[in-house]
Amino acid sequence: MAEGGACIWFTGLSGSGKSTTAEAVVPLLEARGRVVTVLDGDVVRTHLSKGLGFDREDRDTNVRRVGYVAAEVVRHGGLVVAALVSPYRQTRDEVREMVGEGRFIEVFVDTPLSVVEERDVKGWYARARAGEVKEFTGVSDPYEPPESPELTLRTTDTTPSDNAQSVLEYLESRGLLDPA
Repeated sequence: MAEGGACIWFTGLSGSGKSTTAEAVVPLLEARGRVVTVLDGDVVRTHLSKGLGFDREDRDTNVRRVGYVAAEVVRHGGLVVAALVSPYRQTRDEVREMVGEGRFIEVFVDTPLSVVEERDVKGWYARARAGEVKEFTGVSDPYEPPESPELTLRTTDTTPSDNAQSVLEYLESRGLLDPA
């Protein structure tokens, strides 16, 4: 029986499909008998990181806070599914260290800027392009893609369900989840 904790950390541009894919993964993990802690960027911002802005320092603080919580859950044998833009490579690497090598699964949701701008579900990209939102990732602030993520998922030609299956297969291959 696979035991031990792990953190599945979805990173990518706003609107890339991080949360949608995470939402598809969670019930599959629960169906396998695992208890899952979900740390979604939007929800975290209203509770754990309320009051933080979006400059680099505050973004890093937000990611480190989520990383700390994730590391504690993993240390106690739990599974964490985190979905955050987490734009800076160095800060994601700090979280990897907190969680522990082999327990941090970085999942890059690789969706082109042109596609997320077309989706623009929340209207952020349009407002950033109009100059109404400063320091917006992908427009006026950089997104640093992972150099060696454990998984890269695309949402332009793959369904959330298929991407969720890829995550489960990866966890099985690493011995972090028992085969179905």
